[in-house]
Amino acid sequence: MFLYSRTPQLPTAEQALRGRPEPIFTLPDRHTVLGTPLRGPYPDGLEIADFAMGCFWGAERVFWQLPAGVYTTLVGYQGGFTEHPAYEEVCSGLTGHTEVVRVVHDPGLITYERLLQVFWESHNPTQGFRQGNDVGTQYRSAVHTHTPAQTEAATASREAYQKVLTRSGHGTITTEILPAEARPFYPAEGYHQQYLAKNPAGYCGIGGTGVKLSDPFGTNSEALCPTGIAPAPERYPSGT
Repeated sequence: MFLYSRTPQLPTAEQALRGRPEPIFTLPDRHTVLGTPLRGPYPDGLEIADFAMGCFWGAERVFWQLPAGVYTTLVGYQGGFTEHPAYEEVCSGLTGHTEVVRVVHDPGLITYERLLQVFWESHNPTQGFRQGNDVGTQYRSAVHTHTPAQTEAATASREAYQKVLTRSGHGTITTEILPAEARPFYPAEGYHQQYLAKNPAGYCGIGGTGVKLSDPFGTNSEALCPTGIAPAPERYPSGT
């Protein structure tokens, strides 16, 4: 269970690094692109969605670039055992976490089902402990749900996407669907937050299967990792 191991394995709770009761770094106050607060409490009526789909740099950008409804995004670690882990610890494979993007959204402007569609189509959920050339348990696909309705929607969408993937010759989805309350979300270090806005030519390892949830024989021609950053429209006042 080392970084870039060829045979990554998840640790048990007993094997995992102990961690610490408090974080060892501070989180920036505001989103680099959207200008909104990163940490809650968030305005009334907003909902939280947590997705793991490979390297969180590119995954986060996919969501903050959506045209409407996303209030803020931040990246972190979830699904493991170590309290308040550091990036190097997560990459060791000894914490059990996966890299996650948290999407705070207005369900009146963008539904959870639409976020799930973006999630499925923006990565390959059949690859187990890897995503493309990124190998390790921290790159596994997962959805961490906050309500029974989210769990139901995520499960239904996984079944629906499996059908279209199978018709298109792809394998079995390995995505975990777990309640968020069972494994806390820990924000990642400040330099990881909106990394590709600060480093537009930086690495982005995510890529979809080319199969759309709504069309088993369609292809997704949109580039998931463009060199530049498309300007995001102002959806919320920066002082919100």
